[in-house]
Formats: sequence, structure tokens, C-alpha cells
Amino acid sequence: MSAADAEAEPDGTAPVWSGVGAGLRTRITLAVVGVTLVLSVVLGLLTITITQQTLVNQREDSISRRAVANAQVVDGALGDSADVQGVLTSLADAGKASVVLTDPEGQPVSVSVDPRFGVDVLPRQLKDQVVEVGNPAIMRFELEDQTLVAVGVPLSGQRSGYFEVYRLDDIASGLRSLLITLAVATFATTFAAGVLGYWASGYTLRPLGRVSDAAEAVALGQLDTRIDEREYARDRDLAPLVSNFNAMVDALEDRIDRDARFASDVSHELRSPLTTLNAGLHVLQNNRDEMPERAQHALDLLAADVDRFTQLVEDLLEISRFDAGAVRYEPEEVALVPLVQATVANLGYPDVPIDTDTDLDDVVITCDKRRLVRIVANYLHNADRYADGATGVWIERHDPDPFNPFDELTIRIGVEDSGPGVPEAERERIFDRFNRGDQGGSRGADVGVGLGLALAAEHAALQGGRVWVEDRTDGGQGACFVVELPLVEPTEREDEEDLSAATPEAASALTLTGEHQALDLSATAGDGGVEPSDREPTP
Repeated sequence: MSAADAEAEPDGTAPVWSGVGAGLRTRITLAVVGVTLVLSVVLGLLTITITQQTLVNQREDSISRRAVANAQVVDGALGDSADVQGVLTSLADAGKASVVLTDPEGQPVSVSVDPRFGVDVLPRQLKDQVVEVGNPAIMRFELEDQTLVAVGVPLSGQRSGYFEVYRLDDIASGLRSLLITLAVATFATTFAAGVLGYWASGYTLRPLGRVSDAAEAVALGQLDTRIDEREYARDRDLAPLVSNFNAMVDALEDRIDRDARFASDVSHELRSPLTTLNAGLHVLQNNRDEMPERAQHALDLLAADVDRFTQLVEDLLEISRFDAGAVRYEPEEVALVPLVQATVANLGYPDVPIDTDTDLDDVVITCDKRRLVRIVANYLHNADRYADGATGVWIERHDPDPFNPFDELTIRIGVEDSGPGVPEAERERIFDRFNRGDQGGSRGADVGVGLGLALAAEHAALQGGRVWVEDRTDGGQGACFVVELPLVEPTEREDEEDLSAATPEAASALTLTGEHQALDLSATAGDGGVEPSDREPTP
């Protein structure tokens, strides 16, 4: 952006370019094309001008010499003969010749070989210069869209002159041909410069493309991404850029590792005293009936805060595992609808309706079963805590857009509520860590720690999916939290169990047994933070 395109902000900050501009490669290409076009046009105009001047000057010199010689012949012949027309006709290599003579009465008489180019069509300045002043002269002029050149030579008689008129059509035709040739050459040169500029700019910007790809990979969490500095060691301009980029990523990775280790270490260190606190709290709760009323109330408050503290520590441990890259994607074959039905039932929501397409009843997909259960559990707890419970759960298949090559076949699971909803401005930030909206400073038994939805987003991203919040599908008041996962069908095997016919009870056993059989979905704490985060309700 040029300086003329930018305007200073009223508060003195840097100008903001809000328009959609062309890319750097396009701008370089356009600059090369523009410079080439200007130079080609300038050179073409100079060529035309110089060629025209050269040809016309040469023609005028030749015409002048010929006219002087013919004037001498005419001047000598007029003394012996009065047949002026015959004398002019007998001239060799002459143009359209004309003579101005003075009769015995002192009146001018003109004789022309061709009346179309006679004395009458000559410029008055030329005739006055030759006949009246007595000086030879040459002049170009236009006559009926023709370019003519006239040469005048004074004769020995009083107020007499000899004139020749020549057409410059051949020069004009040659110049037009040259102009067409130069125009074609200009177009070809400009096009070739554009192609060369586009290729050269792409080659020049290729290192920046690598830096951009590396930066994008770092932004996606691939902190081990680096650019090979050996490829640019001899480039004095790019070597510092590559070196500084790698150093920046090193510093960023070290900082994130330190933060992750700190959160993990703190969480691990807090687990021991938390275990002691929970054990002591359990003893106190067993003797709760023997305590006075004030002590029972204090015990309830302590139990709520210890539970919330335990949840925070467990969620921090899970988040730190994501930051450290210590999580693993463990795909399993699950019956989708029975799994969701069992999850909703085991979490204590048997009355929440589940709406699903009939063609999904027998669908078996490959996903990380434990993490999918966590996402649904977090959504349900979130609705229960801040929207008076979920009003419905739906499952649908999303077919890819035929006009979008990046779209794919997915399944979507939505949890709807009838709460105050989520404002448009908060729908992206609600999945950030410790984002609890206007309840960020609240402390109570029913207030989460702001990590549940962030963990749901991490669980979905690990499986190649995504999460978001939108309005309810029926247009009613409330929000709908959605998780979308790729619909990966299991590979067929000869001894494969028929999971498509699984019952809700079988899916419950499939979900809650095995490696993760200790998982209690009804608990508010656990590995991965089942407790959902808060979301900001509308007033």
C-alpha cells in the first residue's frame, strides 16, 4: 500500500488497511508488467518519432535538391520559349510542378501541371516567402487528409517562382506499418514480461511461502516445525529471516513447555494434599449428623469447594497433557446411536429425548469412544448447570458439498437447551480456556472452572473434528452445542462383531468397560474434566 492509500487514524495509531488488496506475487507481477508496458510505449514513440523525422528529413533534402535543379532548367527555358506548360511537362523526376510569373501588365500568372496541386492550394506563407521575398523555402501541409511537402525556388524574373509538390503517402504508410509492428511487439513484450514476472516472483517468494507454511504449522500446534537453515546459508537476505524464525519458534516452544510443565507439576503436587483433604472430608461427612447446624453448613461449603478444586486440578492435568502432546488417539468401532443413548442415560438424563435419522440406527463408526463420551457429557453438564438442563439431543449425518472439494462426510451431535442462549460475539470465545462469561468471578457449588468446553474442543480436534455453538434448530430460545466428527466407517473383517445391532445396554457396557472401566460419568471430576465449563448467558 502506498503512502497515498493510507490515512492516519484520529488517535495517532498506525493506519489500518481494510480493503482487499492483491497478493504480493500479483503486485510484483503487475509492477513488472506496468514498467515493461511504459518502457515499451516510450521506446515505441521514440522509434516512431525518430524514424519519421529521419525519413521526412531525407525526403525533404532529396526534394530540395531536385527542385533547385528543375528550377534552373525552368528559369533558362522561360527566356527562349513562352510554352510554360510544355517546359513543366518536360521536366524529369519532378513532382507536381507549378510556376508563378508576372505578365507585362504586372499581374501574377500561375501555370500548373496538375491543377489539384497547383499554386492555389499552396500555403500562402510559402508563396509569399518565395515570390514576394525571393527566398527558397520548403513546407509540409495537409490537403484532404494527405500529407504534402512543397518546395519553392525564386526565378530570375520579378515576382516569379517555381514550385514542386510531393506526396508523402509512402512514408505515412510505412510509419503505419511500423506503428502496428511496434504495437504487436509491445503487447508481446508486456505479456512475456508478465509471464516472466509471475514465474520470477513465485521463485523469489518461494522461501516466504515456506516460512508461511511453517508458521501455519506452528499455529496448528506443530511446535517442532523448523526451516532448514542450510538451504539459505548463502543468501544474505533470507538467512537472517530463517534464523530469526527458527529462534522465535524455539523460544515459543520453550515457553509453552515451561508453562505446560508448570501446570502439570502444580497439578501433580496438589493431588496429594487433595487426596488427604478428600479423605478427611469423607470422615467429617460420615459424622455430619453429630455436628451442630453451623458446622454442617460450613462442611457443605467446604465439600463444594474441595470438589471444585479437585475438578480444576484434574482438568488442568488433562489440558497439560494436550499441551505436552502426550495424548493419544485411540480409535475404536462403536455403534453411534446406542453409544449416545447409553451416555445420556448413564449421566442421569433418561427423560432427554434423542432425535436421530433412522438410517443412522445401524451405523458403526471409528472414533475415540472415550473422548466422544466426554464431549457429550460436557455438553449435558453445561446445559444442566446453566440452562436448567438439556431439552434434547439430536444426531444427523452431514453429506459433503459437491462443489466444495474440501468438504467430507461427517456426523453431527447436538445438545440443545432452553437457556438464555449464547450471544454471537461470545460463540467463538466460549470454547477458550477459563472463559466463563459474566460468571467469571462467581464462586459457588454450581459454577465450573471454565475448562470443560475447552477440553471438548481439544477432544474433537484430536479426532479431526470441530465444535461450535449455534441457535436451536427449532428457532426457540436457547442454544445448541454441536460436535462434528468425520464419518469413518470401520474396515470389514471376517470375524467382526455385529455392532450395528447393539442395544443401549450393550453400548453402555462397550463404553464404560475395558481400559476405562473406572470412569464414572456421573462424577463431576475425573481424568479429562467431565465437568463442563461455563458459558455466558444473555441477560
